[in-house]
Amino acid sequence: MKIRVLGSGAGGGFPQWNCNCNNCKRIRAGEMNGKKRTQSSIAVSSDNENWLLINASPDIRTQLEAFPAIQPKHGLRDTGIKTVLLIDSQIDHTTGLLMLREGKPLDIYCTEMVKQDLTTGFPIFNMLSHYCTVNHHPVPIDGGSFTIPAIADLRFYTQSLKSKAPPYSPHRHDPHDGDNIGLVIEQISTGKQVYYAPGLGEIENHVMANMLNADCVLVDGTFWSENEMIDLGLSKKPAAEMGHLPQSSKGGMIEILNGVPKARKILIHINNSNPILDEDSDPHRQLLQAGIELAHDGLEIDI
Repeated sequence: MKIRVLGSGAGGGFPQWNCNCNNCKRIRAGEMNGKKRTQSSIAVSSDNENWLLINASPDIRTQLEAFPAIQPKHGLRDTGIKTVLLIDSQIDHTTGLLMLREGKPLDIYCTEMVKQDLTTGFPIFNMLSHYCTVNHHPVPIDGGSFTIPAIADLRFYTQSLKSKAPPYSPHRHDPHDGDNIGLVIEQISTGKQVYYAPGLGEIENHVMANMLNADCVLVDGTFWSENEMIDLGLSKKPAAEMGHLPQSSKGGMIEILNGVPKARKILIHINNSNPILDEDSDPHRQLLQAGIELAHDGLEIDI
């Protein structure tokens, strides 16, 4: 299977449009050894022609223009995107659906809780019904498997993660199973697996089991430290309160991934504040020494 990282940044991308932190300031001025990043999204295919879009970021148009394999090839109106899967209802993972409104009816796979959010607090499904309509396909939250007819030779397993619904959600302070999911993508013909979870606040037993079974893990790289945003004066919330497990803390992502010897390990959904974005920094070198990669826009992963 082939995975294309369309966007590798957290909400706001890098640099964030209104941010003047040290990272954003230096990358704009060309004074930092690093890469600019759009907001998190990936695409997966088994034939390099029919693609499953996983999350639809606000940057989707730019991402698709940078990816020839998914662009129109057959007929006057066409796309390589055959269907969409949403792992949550966060604005930075769903707003891009509005950019897809000119197409045919959208087949969208997501949990019932995500569907509820996208028909109430952020009624994007209702809005799209006036343009292209939405065909909703529910996904399991207990590790159950399913296939997608338009995406050959791939099987998907989805399982609920401990998380919060978005701030706009009617049940923001009343978490439900299915607010956020982890995703296993398995190629049926080879048995190869990828585990995708760009938002991880806790390593539950089933998360660790999925990572240990995977040939590649593509997981939460949002923050380097627990109080990163507080120390920079960008927020009053620590990483845990935002639903993310930082890399450098005790029991953090580096330590967790050190216990996953088999898989290729890649961080995605990297916040603009994270020092690992500076490729000359000690945190960046620590990741590389631990055998952990940073996703970047345009990265292609063959499994």
